[in-house]
Amino acid sequence: MTPADLSELLHATATTVLTERGLDVSVLPERVTVERPRNPEHGDYATNLAMQVAKKAGVNPRDLATWLAEALASADGIDEATIAGPGFLNIRLAADAQNQLVVSILEQKDAFGHGSTLADQVINLEFVSANPTGPVHLGGARWAAVGDSLGRVLEAQGAEVTREYYFNDHGAQIDRFARSLDAAATGKPTPDDGYAGDYIGEIAATVVQNHPGILDLPDAERVEAFRADGVELMFDHIKRTLHEFGTDFAVFTHEDEMFSSGLVEQSVDQLKAQGNLYEKDGAWWLKSTDFGDDKDRVVIKSDGNAAYIAGDIAYLKHKFDRGFTLAIYMLGADHHGYIGRLKAAAAAMGYDPARVEVLIGQLVNLVKDGKPVRMSKRAGTVITLDDLVDAVGVDAARYSLIRSSVDTSIDLDLDLLTQASNENPVYYVQYAHARLSAIARSAAELGIEGSTEHLGLLDNPREGDLVRTLGEFPGVAAAAASLREPHRVARYLEELAGAYHRFYSECRVLPLGDEEPTDLHRARVALCAATRQVLANGLSLVGVSAPDRM
Repeated sequence: MTPADLSELLHATATTVLTERGLDVSVLPERVTVERPRNPEHGDYATNLAMQVAKKAGVNPRDLATWLAEALASADGIDEATIAGPGFLNIRLAADAQNQLVVSILEQKDAFGHGSTLADQVINLEFVSANPTGPVHLGGARWAAVGDSLGRVLEAQGAEVTREYYFNDHGAQIDRFARSLDAAATGKPTPDDGYAGDYIGEIAATVVQNHPGILDLPDAERVEAFRADGVELMFDHIKRTLHEFGTDFAVFTHEDEMFSSGLVEQSVDQLKAQGNLYEKDGAWWLKSTDFGDDKDRVVIKSDGNAAYIAGDIAYLKHKFDRGFTLAIYMLGADHHGYIGRLKAAAAAMGYDPARVEVLIGQLVNLVKDGKPVRMSKRAGTVITLDDLVDAVGVDAARYSLIRSSVDTSIDLDLDLLTQASNENPVYYVQYAHARLSAIARSAAELGIEGSTEHLGLLDNPREGDLVRTLGEFPGVAAAAASLREPHRVARYLEELAGAYHRFYSECRVLPLGDEEPTDLHRARVALCAATRQVLANGLSLVGVSAPDRM
């Protein structure tokens, strides 16, 4: 029995109890919350349901808890239900019901932890979208890891997810990039507003190699040639870096297409027709404040050129025209204004603003030898994803970037992430999987097969704690998807690894020496197989490998 199963049982039981006493069942929450008590002696699970609804139902909380406990006593899978304090309900599961979870995991295999809560959603997930003017920096690296993991947890709950990269190839930053390449190739100083770093010289040299006569072209033609080839080379590098990091995109949309296709013009015309643009000081303004934004936004500037938001509006329309029910944007720490801006733009275009979600990620810092790492050898000014992977590897980089909530800044300790110790969280989790894989190999060599026929023998408190931790995985995975918080999966994996390591230190799984295998050994082998499966499933959701050996 999982916490979700118990939640459903409690809801059904409470419905019956209230109905039998002529009380209003509408006071019940849609989902009953169950938690594991801090002290396992209090039971396997606890709920405050009685205290939550008693006042609304017009009864004493402890009386309601008593009625619930009496009803639960005869329910399948419940060993004991007791009352604590003013109306807490402590519940102890029957051993067979609890351990049946092992059977479920072994039957469902890779599907355990998956659900269908988002089966009606067709989601566009846009993340990274770094300008093609330099390597992916640490902020982009965080989104590369978190965004890919979020896509995985959304898909695990039944959503259809399209990972999309918005290719910013329209605007002043591309002009500065082209002039920086030209300066590097012609031996001129880097422009004051240009880009520096070894990669600029490398790309410029490659463009010259591919086009031997480029340096003889007139200035304007030469810079344009550097723009065209340089952007392509830079973007190829970005895509290759992300692929090697385990992050791939189904769609690459070019910002320039929003303008060249006429979509920006169409969107502006639509807003004018709807009366949601007005003219002031020679510019056209979006009535953003009518739709919840903190100020109105210029869409067409007084010189006739489109402001940046014009492309954003066209791109939003482009997404919904393709049939997406939800557009999730994952943006950097300096983009807080985009939350109200994009929702207002959606509303002004006639879409439900709830169909737009904006996640803001905070900064990432690297620390080595207790000191901040300030500069990349290759990029010159920022630390890049390439730097991080070179220092700690893909798995450690991904896991460390995912395991913290994106709304908090994080310091990544390079020394810690390269340690083979329990203090290193990714090592701690992966080592648990490797240890379980070793047990599976040893059991096979001894001819011991895991058996679910004698799971009732698993009565050690460490075994019970491990089983209950396994049971939390579906709820964690569902919450990670609904709250857009894949870090919940990583933190759960650490909890599960801890429960397993504690079990392993106290409960011998395989016989020693000439000892004959017993049913208890076989039951523990089955429990280990279930634990290994859940660890693998969880690591898959964060895009980190589940090694068989370490």
